[in-house]
Amino acid sequence: MVATVTTFAYEGVEARPVSVQAQVTGGNPKFFIVGLADKSVSEARERIWSAFAAIGLGVPPKRITVNLSPADLRKEGSHFDLPIALALMAEIGAIPKDAVDGYAVIGELNLDGTLAGVTGALPAAIAAQSEGLGLICPAASGAEAAWAGEDAGIIAPESLIQLANHFKGTSVLAPPKPGELIPSRAAPDLREVKGQETAKRALEIAAAGGHNLLLVGPPGSGKSMLAARLPGILPPLSPREMLDVSMIQSVAGHIKDGALSPDRPFRAPHHSASMAAMVGGGVRALPGEASLAHRGVLFLDELPEFSAPVLDSLRQPLETGDVRIARANAHVRYPAEFQLVAAMNPCRCGYGKASGRACGRGPNCEATYQARISGPFLDRIDLTIETQPVAALDLTAPATGETSAEVAARVIKAREIQLARSAEAGVPALNARLSETALDTQASPDADGQALLTRACEQLNLSARAYARILRVARTLADLDGNDGVVRRHIAEAISFRQRDGLSAPTGESALPRHAG
Repeated sequence: MVATVTTFAYEGVEARPVSVQAQVTGGNPKFFIVGLADKSVSEARERIWSAFAAIGLGVPPKRITVNLSPADLRKEGSHFDLPIALALMAEIGAIPKDAVDGYAVIGELNLDGTLAGVTGALPAAIAAQSEGLGLICPAASGAEAAWAGEDAGIIAPESLIQLANHFKGTSVLAPPKPGELIPSRAAPDLREVKGQETAKRALEIAAAGGHNLLLVGPPGSGKSMLAARLPGILPPLSPREMLDVSMIQSVAGHIKDGALSPDRPFRAPHHSASMAAMVGGGVRALPGEASLAHRGVLFLDELPEFSAPVLDSLRQPLETGDVRIARANAHVRYPAEFQLVAAMNPCRCGYGKASGRACGRGPNCEATYQARISGPFLDRIDLTIETQPVAALDLTAPATGETSAEVAARVIKAREIQLARSAEAGVPALNARLSETALDTQASPDADGQALLTRACEQLNLSARAYARILRVARTLADLDGNDGVVRRHIAEAISFRQRDGLSAPTGESALPRHAG
C-alpha cells in the first residue's frame, strides 16, 4: 500500500500541488526521498527520525521510499517535513490512512517533534482553498494562513503529537484566527516641504496616475524629502491589493505573526544592491526589491550610483509589471507592478553647470555622470523635475502649503475616476498602465492638443513610448481637473514634464520651450 498526502511547491507566488507518496517494503533498512528534492528536503529524513523518537513512535526497520510527484518539478524548502512525516505515519498505521484526506499539508519539524513556522503559508492556504482542500500548517503560521478566509479549513497544531491526538479525536484543535492588521504608518507631511511647488505638483500627478518620477537637483534641495512624503498621499491598499502584496511578502518570509499592513510598500534599496537583490534570484529565486514594491513605490536614491546592469534589469518590469527569472530547470514569475521614483544630482560634484559653481572634475563631469543612465531607462520615466536650492527666505518662513491629507483627497478622487472609466472599458487600470488601445479611446486629445503633441514629437524626436507616456500623464492631469476629455493645456503640461534641461537624453528633448503652449 501507498499513503498519499498533498502539499505544495512554490513557483514565484504560485503554489503548485505536489503528491507525497510513502511506501514501506521489505529489504535493507533505508530511507529514500526521490522526486527532484533539494538538500533541505533530503535532510527531512533526519528531522523525521528524531521527531518520531521524541514522541515515542517506532519506525519498522524496513525500506522506506518517499516519492514527491510530479518528479520533474523541483522541490525546495523545509515545509515538506510535515507532509512526509504524516504520509509515513499513515503508512505504518500511526494515524488513520484517511486522516489527512481533504487537507494539504506544510510544515517544518523540530527534533523534539514540535513544528516550526514556514514561509508561503498564505499562498498555500489560497491554493488549497482553490483545490477544495483545507490546510494543515504549524501554529506559528496559522495566523497568516487564516487570512485566506473563515471557510479555509485551517488546522494549526504546535507539535506532531498534538496533531496525532486531533486525528484520533482525543483533543480538538480550534481553527486559528487571522493575525492583526497593522495600523497605517504615519508618513511625513507634505506641508513640511518649503518651496518646490513645481516638484509638489509633479508628486501629486505621479501619485494620482501611478507615474514614474525622476527628481534632479543639487544636494539639499529636498529630493529625498519629497520622495519620503509620497506614501502619505497614496490611498491605502484595497483588500485585493493587500492580499497580492502579502502573498509576495509571505514567500519572502517578511510576514511576522500573521500581521498584514494596509500601507502601500515603499522600498528604498541602497545603490550597492545587486541584480538578484533588485529583481529577484539566488538559489531559491526569491523575490527582489522590484516585487516587494508591488502595488507600491520603489525609490532609487542616487540613481547614477546604481550599476548599469541593475538599472537596465528594471526596464522589463517597468513595461510589463512583472519579473521573470529564468533558470536552467525553471522559470519563475513574480508580480512587480511598482511606481518608480528616483533622485539624482546633476553631476558627481553635486551642482552641475547651471549652478555657476566651478567643478573640480573638469568640463565633462556632468555628461559623464549622467551617461551612467541608459537612454531606454530614461525613456520609461513619465515625469522629470529639476529641484532648485531652496531660498533662505522660504526656509525661514512658516509652512503654509497644503497638507498631505488635502493632496491625498484629490489623488483618491482622481484614481476613482480613472479606475471607474477603465473598468467600463473592461480592464481596471491606473492611467500609467493604460494599454495602447485604451489610450486611443480614453486619452485622445482635442484638435489643438493633438497638434501640439505632433509638433513636440517632431521637434523633440520623441519615441513612440514617450508619445504614449505623454498621453497617459495628460489623462491624469485631466482627471485631476475633473475634465472628461484631454485638452491642449493638459498636453502642454505633460510635455513640460518630459523635457530634461541639463539632463542627458538620447531623444534630444531640448527644442521645445518649457511649459509649452
